[in-house]
Amino acid sequence: MKNPLSAILVGNGTMGKRHMDRFTACGVRFQKVVDFADADFLDGCEPDFVVVASPATTHYDYAKVCLERKIPVFVEKPLAVTGEQAEELVRLANTNNTLLFVAQSECFNPIFLNFRTHFVKELKETSSLHSVDVNLEFRREHKFSERCRDVNVALDLLVHDISLFLTMFDYDSVHVVDSELSKDRDRASLTLEVFEQNVKVNARFYADRNSSSDIRLLTAKFGNAEYAVSLAKHNKNGDVEHVPDSLDNEHKFFLKLLAGACEEWGKRLSKTAADAVAIVSKCL
Repeated sequence: MKNPLSAILVGNGTMGKRHMDRFTACGVRFQKVVDFADADFLDGCEPDFVVVASPATTHYDYAKVCLERKIPVFVEKPLAVTGEQAEELVRLANTNNTLLFVAQSECFNPIFLNFRTHFVKELKETSSLHSVDVNLEFRREHKFSERCRDVNVALDLLVHDISLFLTMFDYDSVHVVDSELSKDRDRASLTLEVFEQNVKVNARFYADRNSSSDIRLLTAKFGNAEYAVSLAKHNKNGDVEHVPDSLDNEHKFFLKLLAGACEEWGKRLSKTAADAVAIVSKCL
């Protein structure tokens, strides 16, 4: 992989700045930063990749242009606003053999990765002996923000936790039990069921982006085992502090994918992101 790599940033808001800062720290040189209204964002440039951090409703259009031109693209979540759009982008990336990466940093959160390692190991050992009923709950809340108001809370927040869930269980085994979206589109709940061999899973998801609290909590119960894990650190005021390793790990992994490493893992993650969009867009 040549050094330095060059990139274009589309959308210079909060997440755009964070992505640009971290990629720059990794040695990436940005050819230009464009506003999300700029339809000619690729004119005169031949970047090694494009970072799309514009409003969610524009992700599909920008990512599609990049993939059609076989330019790798790093897209802020959600990948798209409908399952059909998300699945189309995954197919296009595979057809053109071009990297499509969705920035869902929770999938790289070291707290979650540690939980998943122990949870999956114990579940596998237990289910090899007898059938197991698993109850999971994902709860994500934060205080009101003007950001990401172009989509409902399910596409804004719930996709994070559904993607985490889909790194542990097969999408083809998932069934939607019930779902609810508030009239103001700021609160959503979803229940999924999974049946895999000796394992039956009931997973409850809840997201609120107009809460009085900052919460990112994952609980799991099966047999005699019970876990409760906060996916975020809190400061002395009780507000969430970002786990810097999550974003750092995400950017470093993308650069490894760009260099040709872990290709199947990369494809699996983009499919997981698309499946998460498909689930929430169909029922919420």
